[in-house]
Amino acid sequence: MRAISPLIFFIIAYLATSIVAGDFYKVPITVAFMLTAIYTVATSRGRFNNRIKTFNRGAGRKNLLTMLWIFVLAGAFANSAEEMGCVEAFVNLTLSTVPPDALLAGLFLASSLISLSIGTSVGTIVALVPIAVGIADATGLSVPMLTGIVVGGAFFGDNLSFISDTTVVATQSQGCSMSDKFKTNIYMAMPAAILVVFIYAYMGINVVLPTEPQVENALKIVPYLVVLIVAIIGVNVFIVLTIGIMFTGLLNLIMPSMNGEGELPLYAWFGNLGEGIANMGELIIVSLLAGGILEIIRANGGIRYIINKVIRHINSRRKAELSIAALVSLVDICTANNTIAIITVSGIAREISQRFNLDPRRVASILDTFSCIMQGIIPYGAQLLMAAALAHCNPIDIIPHVYYTYALLLMALLNIAFYGKKIIHST
Repeated sequence: MRAISPLIFFIIAYLATSIVAGDFYKVPITVAFMLTAIYTVATSRGRFNNRIKTFNRGAGRKNLLTMLWIFVLAGAFANSAEEMGCVEAFVNLTLSTVPPDALLAGLFLASSLISLSIGTSVGTIVALVPIAVGIADATGLSVPMLTGIVVGGAFFGDNLSFISDTTVVATQSQGCSMSDKFKTNIYMAMPAAILVVFIYAYMGINVVLPTEPQVENALKIVPYLVVLIVAIIGVNVFIVLTIGIMFTGLLNLIMPSMNGEGELPLYAWFGNLGEGIANMGELIIVSLLAGGILEIIRANGGIRYIINKVIRHINSRRKAELSIAALVSLVDICTANNTIAIITVSGIAREISQRFNLDPRRVASILDTFSCIMQGIIPYGAQLLMAAALAHCNPIDIIPHVYYTYALLLMALLNIAFYGKKIIHST
């Protein structure tokens, strides 16, 4: 219990600071993480210097630093594109071509298809959240709600994509093919997606555009159009964002000569890039603090403690599958990374699979599905942190609106409940 006490402290710290501030949604999440980091280091065993080294090792993990570089590039691109009017132009183009009552469902489908194509939820969020925020501003809809639609669609595609790292790890660790895992996974993901599309279609009935959208200069949509096309082709997200930044710079040079207004001088473009990077400061700090805290939890045996508690008293196929789902979910809470969670649990998941004659395709599907579900619920996961930073809101605001995550959870649990009821004794 002591090993996972930082997770309990984090919940208490966030609730306490929310009560003191008088607003559950507006408390900076960095405050709760700072207090939790102090508590975690202070209460861990061993010499103080060793505790700091463990914390720093978690904050400096290779995959975490990769994510931070994506945050930096995403902030630079998003802010420069927004200041130049690229987002507004793309939003107006969308509003002028898509019927208002189809906006919500269309945004979810677009996010799902892009994520399915590129195999990364973070890349999809980077590309579409600014557009979702622009649509919210133009229609008067809730920014967290539209951001949640994008995040949900991003998880749909990431969960099913053949090139997603979670799919690769889940299938390789369980010894099944990607196509077999896809066919199994689709019975959980597709019903959830269909349900959510119907919900968004119903919610979209009352969407009304206050004014007729106009695209004043079609060139302004080029940076976002290029980013979307290059992302769908499957180019690495670093290259995608770099290309997007270069196109905003190129457009900055072209625009003044076209309209004679000197709309955005080059020095202002540099300033916008810097401002965008600075806007990611809170996101980067939270990521570093979370990385350090979670590494101490791992080093103190927190993940092993969770695994040992969950696998007790398994005596049926259903309980075996539920235990795997619970394990990968809880480890994802402790790592805030669905790929790492799958890697951590994959060995014991395979052992459980062999002992209780589980289908490896289902095990791979459960690992991938429930790790994605948790990433849509924890406020310190890369996807929600990125979405919140781009939407300029608290990740806690977005979580209630990621309807697809909850629909997927429901469908996955129903799938497990009705899949095999036969009691199978371990051998």
